[in-house]
Amino acid sequence: MKLLIERGLMFGNLIRVDSPAWVALYNRALEKLTGRTTALAEFHIDLTGLSPEVGDELGDLDYLNAAGGNRQFILLTTEQKTAPMLAADLSVYRTILRRFVADNESQLFSLTARDAVIGEIDDQVWQVAQPADLLDIRQVRITADTTGNHVAEADRLTAMIDRFRSQPDAWWDDVLIAQMIEQARKSGDVIRNPVRLAHTSFDVPDFWTPGFGGVYVIRSAREPAVIFADAAQRTPLPGVRVMTLDDRHDIAGWLARQGLAEPIAGAAGADAAAVLRQKIDFILVDAATRAGIDPGDGTRASLRRAAARLDPAALPAELRGLSAILRYVESGGDWPAIDSSDPAYFHALRGSAGPARDLVNQLLTELAPHDVRALFILNKPLFYRLYQGWDARKQAYVADQLAREYQIDKQGTRDALFGPEPGMAETPAPPAQPAAPWGPARVRLTEQPAAGPWGAAPNARRGRPWA
Repeated sequence: MKLLIERGLMFGNLIRVDSPAWVALYNRALEKLTGRTTALAEFHIDLTGLSPEVGDELGDLDYLNAAGGNRQFILLTTEQKTAPMLAADLSVYRTILRRFVADNESQLFSLTARDAVIGEIDDQVWQVAQPADLLDIRQVRITADTTGNHVAEADRLTAMIDRFRSQPDAWWDDVLIAQMIEQARKSGDVIRNPVRLAHTSFDVPDFWTPGFGGVYVIRSAREPAVIFADAAQRTPLPGVRVMTLDDRHDIAGWLARQGLAEPIAGAAGADAAAVLRQKIDFILVDAATRAGIDPGDGTRASLRRAAARLDPAALPAELRGLSAILRYVESGGDWPAIDSSDPAYFHALRGSAGPARDLVNQLLTELAPHDVRALFILNKPLFYRLYQGWDARKQAYVADQLAREYQIDKQGTRDALFGPEPGMAETPAPPAQPAAPWGPARVRLTEQPAAGPWGAAPNARRGRPWA
């Protein structure tokens, strides 16, 4: 993992805390939340204020989520909204907290100028003891205040002012006036400088959680589904379709029926050939290193030479399908007949625009883990876990590629791979009749295992549309 840290691919973009004033504010907040403090004079924090260095010092890398309770956070600056989130019980936490900071930026900027802001992300579920409890998570609420309770004190003064204005005899209430004056000394002028945090509740229709071996909950689709990464954790759940990652045909058919995925070949704004070639490169590196063949300097020419030395039986099964799609994209070759039993099938899809796009893309990385670039961008826990088991030559190649191509232009790479990033505003509901990923003009939906966008040629006279 040292190579990833050196390249800025792990613990990158964290906020540096190195001034005595910030350290003091952080300790004050940390003590109030956990009863502990840090002796470090310099460390880094993520979006929630979690520090890997402080976690190492305390012997608890999840010290802001004690005993699996609600996620707590510490804000020293609104600039934390640009930082990653190192650990999340729900995949939506980073998006929600970023939106909360963006929607209240002026207020939080004023509060953090004099104190640290502490808070809690509450999923409003007392206990998640079994998979069925995940379906109770429908809304997340954020509560926040400074360590000096400035928001609560301002709310008290605001309530007194409202009472003073609404009661006809308040002008003669000396006790109320004295209380208002005393409260104003604590909270400041809330008329000229109001302290009120807005937009603290967020709907959560779709999310991923690492609990129960990893679970995807997608309820924004017309047919809600729960997908378990660990087949042993599979549990019947009311009102949703239940699948595991082993149910490749079922997942493919479900994605098609809901219009949640589209082929990279033909996707709007996608340089399909470049994306497919990069996927093929990653697969070749994996095959070469597994066979003990040096991939050389990692250039495309070196990879082709390494591939030529591979035993034909050792060539990954994904290569045939992806190469056929690439030929179709570049030279209009034969329409590739690829169904969901083909290892290349999920490599050639990306999430369609909509509320569940990023979550679908994360799901696809688990079904097609050889695409290490998408894996790193969308599913870092799985990426880091797999990285530790790779050959050193593959580790070096992947780190070089990510540092050279992704780190230089993160947003551009994400747009090229997955389409334009959705805005921070509430995501609109999906259309009532979403088109299938390959477009309505070519095929129709059936209940057969999905052949997807690369089924029989559009002008074929016979054969199932999914076959």
